[in-house]
Amino acid sequence: MEIDLVSGALGAEVKGIDLKDSSVANWDIINNLLLEHKALFFRDQDITSEEHINLAKHFGPLERHVYVKGRENYPEILRIIKEPDEKHQWGETWHTDVSYNPKPTKVIILRSLKIPPVGGDTMFSNMELAYDTLDEKIKDKIKDKKAIHSSLGAAAFVEAYKAMEGNGNLDEYSNTHPVVRTHPETGKKILYVNSMYTKKILDVDKNESEDILNHIFRHQERLDFTCRFKWTENAVAIWDNRSTLHQGLTDFFPGRGLGHERVMDRIAIEGDNPQ
Repeated sequence: MEIDLVSGALGAEVKGIDLKDSSVANWDIINNLLLEHKALFFRDQDITSEEHINLAKHFGPLERHVYVKGRENYPEILRIIKEPDEKHQWGETWHTDVSYNPKPTKVIILRSLKIPPVGGDTMFSNMELAYDTLDEKIKDKIKDKKAIHSSLGAAAFVEAYKAMEGNGNLDEYSNTHPVVRTHPETGKKILYVNSMYTKKILDVDKNESEDILNHIFRHQERLDFTCRFKWTENAVAIWDNRSTLHQGLTDFFPGRGLGHERVMDRIAIEGDNPQ
């Protein structure tokens, strides 16, 4: 096995592991690497949908998206498609997946099927590092505080994307989570807010909440906390959704990625109640 660090902050490209191997021993190696590096990348993994699901099940119960319909024969798999003429793609703002749920996603396993020749990389940011380096005055203000996380409604996930189909659910969701959560496996402190879904810090007046959150959002996006993965076909990314933010870049322009389809299969594993 060979491990190449993707940046100084997080992320590792792993060679010599076959994701078709669904044994507990193989998963144990992957999980230990994930806890260390937070985002793992594997290339040339021509796995089937069944093998994708078998790998994911080791991490826990599989999650279905609250708004978007899964694949017909594999409802646990969400197929994310950017049509050739679409400039935008899913998840183009820094976020933690479904933090508006009472039990936000634990781990994401994303598999590439079709990739433009350029554009559409995914970036990740280390929220343990973001907390560790946060100004002490801000740490004092957010200590033991909780924040409201709210969904954007079904339209945000399907209306702007031609190939994404809603599942009929039109409800909106809000839940409160600690602004700083503790990782249930490593015990590390994590800065657990994101600009897409976090709306307000509780027990703080509106203006102060906005000021604190805007400061944190800018801090979270520091480039020295990030890594960037350039996709190739049959690549797989596995990331810890509890301790990272991510975003899909929408750098598709004429002659530079626009005009090409981007197709990914996503499986999410249900998490716990953040503490």
